[in-house]
Amino acid sequence: MILVTGATGFVGKALVQRLLADDPSRCVVVAVRRDDQRWTERVLPRVTGDLEPSIDWSTALADVSAIVHCAARVHVMDDTAANPLEVFRCVNVQSTLNLARQAAAAGVQRFVFVSSIKVNGEATELDQPFTADDESAPLDPYGVSKMEAEQGLRDIAAQTGMEVVIIRPPLVYGPGVKANFQTMMRWLARGVPLPLGAIHNRRSMVALGNLVDLIVTCIDHPAAANQTFLVSDGEDLSTTQLLQRLGRALGKPAWLVPVPAMLLKAGAALVGKPAIAQRLCGSLQVDISKTQQLLGWVPPLSVDEGLKRAAEGYLREASV
Repeated sequence: MILVTGATGFVGKALVQRLLADDPSRCVVVAVRRDDQRWTERVLPRVTGDLEPSIDWSTALADVSAIVHCAARVHVMDDTAANPLEVFRCVNVQSTLNLARQAAAAGVQRFVFVSSIKVNGEATELDQPFTADDESAPLDPYGVSKMEAEQGLRDIAAQTGMEVVIIRPPLVYGPGVKANFQTMMRWLARGVPLPLGAIHNRRSMVALGNLVDLIVTCIDHPAAANQTFLVSDGEDLSTTQLLQRLGRALGKPAWLVPVPAMLLKAGAALVGKPAIAQRLCGSLQVDISKTQQLLGWVPPLSVDEGLKRAAEGYLREASV
């Protein structure tokens, strides 16, 4: 059996659905924050509650051969915690390593950890993408906590023989996506004019279906053992291109005003929001050649198919 943590989250929920669809005889053990889902008889909710370092995983780990660890404290804009790094460490480092140690002791063969591209850093120079083997350079507490979890997992793998696979996704989008991507779809659907018609950056993203497909591949692919992989759709877009193609997916052509990126950055700095300008105007690219060559993996969804699925999900929710 496979244990999926964060099984009601954006990635975890899609992963559970894929695992059940792939094998009609498979049962999936889940760990969830709240057990408020209507599970099929093949989903076994054995652990419920917040991810904490003191959890006893012994019941959940019975007969489990592989774990996909999606649960995490995610990146928080305008975090109000007195010491954000310590809060991130409690959930993303200490709780992760507690699970991994118990998993190794229980004989779990493989631990797939969904990390973040923030371990590599926040930005790249144009057409100089991050690679999986670059030196880590996280800049915020979330990225630091993911890096420390990766380091701890590698230590556990070396000490116990349990195989660890690390996947670092960039922005993940798809049906049900929230945060900034949902806001962009809302602006486009309402026909709001946006000053983003002259942005010439490049950013990597990954459709939810592509990320789930890679996770499933990494559960049992022999070449994935003790490797770190980057993942994307294999096509990088500028912010302008993304809005244009997302608008087409929504059936609402994007209304983009060609304001130079330098003016946008200056305006964002004046109002104390330089990070927003960085995400809109800066580049963040990833090189997935290692993932493709080592695993023979090709993203099954094109960018346009991924955007179509995200748009369809948004329109369904908006019509309810």
